[in-house]
Amino acid sequence: MIAMAKRREDPKGKKTVRNPECNLDGDFVSRVKSVKDLSAANIQDALLHSRYVQILLSLTFIGSLLRFYHLGFNSLWLDEASTYTFAVNSFQGIWQATTSGEFNPPLFYWLEHIMLGVGNNEAILRFIPAVAGVLTIPLIYFVGKEFLDRTTGLIAAAVFAFSPFLIYYSQEARAYSLMFFFVAFGLLFYLKALKDNRLVNWVLFGILSALAFWSHFYAIVIIGALVLYALAIQLGNIKENLQNLKMLIISVVIFSVASLPLILLGVQIFTSRTGGGPTFGVQGFDVIYQTFLQVAGFNELVMFILVILFILGIIQAFRIDSKQGIFLVTLTLLTFLISLVLSYRIPMVPRYLIFFTAIFVLGVALSYRLLYSLVNHKGVVYGLIILLIVVNLPVPISFYTGYTKDDWRGFSQTMEQTAKPGDFIVMVPGYIAQPFDYYYSNSTAGTFEFGANDANTLAALESQKRAGKTNVSTYYIVTGDIYSANPAGDALTWLNVHTTALGRDTGISLWISN
Repeated sequence: MIAMAKRREDPKGKKTVRNPECNLDGDFVSRVKSVKDLSAANIQDALLHSRYVQILLSLTFIGSLLRFYHLGFNSLWLDEASTYTFAVNSFQGIWQATTSGEFNPPLFYWLEHIMLGVGNNEAILRFIPAVAGVLTIPLIYFVGKEFLDRTTGLIAAAVFAFSPFLIYYSQEARAYSLMFFFVAFGLLFYLKALKDNRLVNWVLFGILSALAFWSHFYAIVIIGALVLYALAIQLGNIKENLQNLKMLIISVVIFSVASLPLILLGVQIFTSRTGGGPTFGVQGFDVIYQTFLQVAGFNELVMFILVILFILGIIQAFRIDSKQGIFLVTLTLLTFLISLVLSYRIPMVPRYLIFFTAIFVLGVALSYRLLYSLVNHKGVVYGLIILLIVVNLPVPISFYTGYTKDDWRGFSQTMEQTAKPGDFIVMVPGYIAQPFDYYYSNSTAGTFEFGANDANTLAALESQKRAGKTNVSTYYIVTGDIYSANPAGDALTWLNVHTTALGRDTGISLWISN
């Protein structure tokens, strides 16, 4: 089991001194040990004297500002508009859409359906991911505290709060932030369960894992890895007493029962989606590089710093307790090994691995033990936190000053001024009509809207226009999604021959027929 760092004995029976733990509170000891101790006096005492409480509250407050500031600044892009398309359906309609092949579970869409009862704009659609992102900051602290100590938790929370990768997906109307919240919550009780083997902790791990899976199918990767690790470390005890496995089995059964409809559906969708191989995303070992790069905010220097700290943290974990080191290595290897294999069967993008950030920030935070063993001063911890914040700051600053998603809102306004009644508007590929139609109404503008994914459809639409009115224009709205929708490339070839490019707005190109 994973336990707090203790003194260990070498093969000769001599005790080895564990790495020192930095206690930022000094002589102060909080009287809050459990929920029963949450009196006004004890809370005030902790607020006034505990550096951990003060810094964690500050990180959570700043993290909430970073996640809610300019929440509606970017317009909805394709995936977010897809969320809206499903969320406007009834609860039953959302489930039916999932069973019809939508490669995302329904829980997030159900919650978004409820939010649409409040209103309909970008900020409302992104509200749940933002809240989930904020709540995960203190959760990561408690995960780090449970894994090793309070300082590890605090540093991990600091990395999480200022991570450009996590801020971005906290402002994305998709299920990634919600899945991460449930994974982190489940991980907290998982670590507790490994220590005390109490039924309540295993039950909560099973329930929260099911909620993570109902949020996003890819959560099964981290859930499976955690179960395999728990099974592996219990093997020795299982041989002595089969009862030691009972709690883990109960947890797996709870997860399986709660997720059974989705598991069956997921297998069906996976089978249907893997027939022709992926048409977009990254494959092979590039999955590893791209994941670390995106976690570092697409900055290779920051990636280098964080990966070095992560490796140092793993080394320290092995020095403190080999089981902690094995835990970090096992979860890392299983996550990437499974993802590497799947990348050749289904579209793979690094955001699916957002849950790995929990393991990553734990490793990064653990590196403080090495630095603190060299310089026995609290300033090492504060310095490391400041460093981790500073290296991440440039990305959030630029994040709030320019569009980071396709500007469909601005583009639709341009089309309202450009296209005249009777004109044809062709979406290439057809499904990008979702974000466009969120802002643009062809019925109001008097235009005719079509979708096309290949050259034959484009040619047929052009013939249809010429057979009717010749005094109208045909506008083609094109995004990079055409590369995955039309791998053969004949659609772009047709456009290059028969149309003229008018311009580009963020990732959206506008063409007009010759």
